Amino acid sequence: MTAMKFRYSFNLCLILLLLCPALEASAAKSPYAAVEVVGPLGKKLNAKAMLQLAKAGHLPPSSVYQWNNHLVLYGLLKHVALLQRELSESYPSCSVKTYQNPYYIFDRKQRCGGKGLVKNWDNVLLTANLVKDPKMQRQYLQYHATQFQKWPEVSNGFCNADFQQLLAFKTGRQLMLIISIPHGASLDKLNPKTSENNPRVDDWNKLMSKYQEGIPGTKKGEVWVFLKEVGK
Repeated sequence: MTAMKFRYSFNLCLILLLLCPALEASAAKSPYAAVEVVGPLGKKLNAKAMLQLAKAGHLPPSSVYQWNNHLVLYGLLKHVALLQRELSESYPSCSVKTYQNPYYIFDRKQRCGGKGLVKNWDNVLLTANLVKDPKMQRQYLQYHATQFQKWPEVSNGFCNADFQQLLAFKTGRQLMLIISIPHGASLDKLNPKTSENNPRVDDWNKLMSKYQEGIPGTKKGEVWVFLKEVGK
């Protein structure tokens, strides 16, 4: 991938194109989860209630992310259903979604031979939609079911870029992607390494781009959006 601007549009659809999910029916297990509050279009939500819930759950403020009318709490969440109810009460005019059991997990320890593991991570959150066509949604999941076997260059690219973990969740047709990188590192600087001397990554991106589109509120041609840590 070249000339990619992570803080704006994600028009090459990199990360989820790099995703390689297993079929939804065989969702992987992970202790990580996310809860999302979605407000009316054009209304930026007050993060205070979510920050309070994060604190009560012994999660740092950096666990709360925001993009326009979306708030997301991500981390080692316990009692997700209870969190969903509490957020529904705190944000009565909004919808609340949960993201559990990711359909795709890239684990550095497993995929990179344990090399380059670090203790402290920064998490980068992105979201997009699958296209509305159910047949294409199935194709997307089915096509990616054997990615580790048939497109090993993609996970090799993650290893080269020092990615520690990637989790991809799906609720309805909305996708939530979490990229974990070494603390203090820049995704803008790391990401080009995924396709360095690795053209199959670009092939994968081009192949998968037809399956994804932006969530409501994105600009024309904008697909992936980044949720920013509240307070940053």
